[in-house]
Formats: sequence, C-alpha cells, structure tokens
Amino acid sequence: MEREVLLTGIGGQGVQLAAQVLARGATLEGRHVMLFGVYGGAMRGMNTDGTVVVGDAPLHSPPLVSHAWSAIAMHDRYWAPVAPKVRAGGLVLVNDATFDAVLEDGRYRAMRIPATEVAAEVGNELGASLVMLGAFVGITGLVGVDAAVEGMRQSIPSYRSQHMAANERAIHAGFECVEKLSAPAWTDEVVPA
Repeated sequence: MEREVLLTGIGGQGVQLAAQVLARGATLEGRHVMLFGVYGGAMRGMNTDGTVVVGDAPLHSPPLVSHAWSAIAMHDRYWAPVAPKVRAGGLVLVNDATFDAVLEDGRYRAMRIPATEVAAEVGNELGASLVMLGAFVGITGLVGVDAAVEGMRQSIPSYRSQHMAANERAIHAGFECVEKLSAPAWTDEVVPA
C-alpha cells in the first residue's frame, strides 16, 4: 500500500521542512519513502511544493505524482495546480489563517486547522507547518508522533538547534488538536504515541 502526500504553500512557510520531517519519520518506522521538493526562484514568497510517497513495500510511484491520497496546504496562493491532483474523497488539511480559497464542496475530506494560532500559543510563531504536520499524523497515523519529532530532530541543522524544543511543541500541539485516526492511512494500525 502506498500513500501520497502533497504539501504546498509559499516559500518561507516551512513546507519543505514539513515534507522532510514526514519522510524521515516514515523512514524511521521502516517504511519505504520518496521525497521530492519543488520551489520557485525566490527563497520567500514564491510557490513551494513537496511530494512524499510512503509505502509498506518498495515504491512504484515516482516522486512526482499525478494523483494523491492527501494534501497539506499552508496557503491558497498556489493551491489551484495542486487541487486537481488530490483524488476524489482525499484528505486535505488547510491552515485556517492563511487559506481563504473555497474548497470544492464534497470533492475532498477537508479539514481546517488553526495552525498559525496554535503555533503562537506554544511559543513558535514560525512553526505553523509543524503544527499542520502534527495534525496530519494524528488524523492519519501515516507516521507516529514520536517518529515525526525524531524526523524533525534529524532534519534541523546544528546551527538551528535552538529551535528544536519549540518545533517539538508545535508538532505535539498539532497532534493534540485533532481527532485521532479520523482518516487513517493504514487500515489495521493505531497511531503510535
């Protein structure tokens, strides 16, 4: 079984970090993973997209997929080209504070996450993407929250280590603000703590 996750937003929102953390977390749990990141010509303000494919056996999907099981959208500015790639009935998480576009009624299982507010509440104003990631792993069980935290630790460069505790709080806060396994990725597993 394979699960595809599309992540999209504006450069500087942490989309590439969230994709890397998810991919590393899945690898830590023994899953097979492909990760592909695409971003515009500027570091901030342009489009940024990540694709993560996770499977329980060697993967057959390329890292660029035409259809995906789920998506995490940090902003709606570059959502239009991503939207048609999410399968009908697929899971879409959007950051409530920065995603104003109307999602097609009934096409997706859409959930609005107050990621910006939650990040601020835990003292990590720049951690909304990690709140979204924590919410995603809580809702789907694609990886466990502990694997996500460890994936974050392995993804943060040493010169940014002062942010690890705040990033961990953001992941846990996102995990805690959602109903667990309301859209499970794996049919017969529980969300690891």
